[in-house]
Amino acid sequence: MSMPFYVSPEQLMKDRADFARKGISRGRSVVVLQYDDGIAFATENASRALHKVSEIYDRIAFAAVGKYNEFENLRVAGVRYADLRGYSYDRADVTARGLANAYAQTLGTVFTTESKPLEVEIVVAEVGRAPEGDQIYRLTYDGSVADEHGYVVMGGQAERLAGLLADGWQPGMTLQQVLALAVRVLGSPTDEGAEQRPIPAQQLEVGVLDRTRPRRAFRRVAGAALEDLLGAG
Repeated sequence: MSMPFYVSPEQLMKDRADFARKGISRGRSVVVLQYDDGIAFATENASRALHKVSEIYDRIAFAAVGKYNEFENLRVAGVRYADLRGYSYDRADVTARGLANAYAQTLGTVFTTESKPLEVEIVVAEVGRAPEGDQIYRLTYDGSVADEHGYVVMGGQAERLAGLLADGWQPGMTLQQVLALAVRVLGSPTDEGAEQRPIPAQQLEVGVLDRTRPRRAFRRVAGAALEDLLGAG
């Protein structure tokens, strides 16, 4: 009788984490930035049907990188969670923190119990009535949750792009300014001496949580409106 192959729990968790990180890093980055009137989301995405940025509830939005089918399932589950909670209690009881906790449980359970972790990284953001009330939560493949402030970048060369965002972002920026920064960061050269890569508006997916809207704060920015904003930035 052959003995089963033994792998230590530490090595098993490390292998799963490495697997998930590699899958996420192959995706194109998503940038999330606070601005004076809300929260902006931007990513390079030529598809008009397969979105990385979506509305979840009245003042809550979702952004993701990784395997589309996996994070789309999470998005749908988030919409169902929000609708059920808002219907059962009150619309004000649906919060980004509660949604982030629900996602963390799902991601953590899959990471520890299933043979393959989810190759996704997500951001759940809620826009407040004032900038101090904005909430941005970043969730990784293992269910870890980070409360982010100001900006966050996921996927691709996230560490390098986060450094560029740190140099360029500051509180009180306008929507035009944060979009110009996002495009500049997403198109930044990966090799020293290389030139900045221009990204046309048609290749961008942009959404915002606009605190000035009365209830449903999320809207997509595309077409002539996006071109005007990029030109103004």
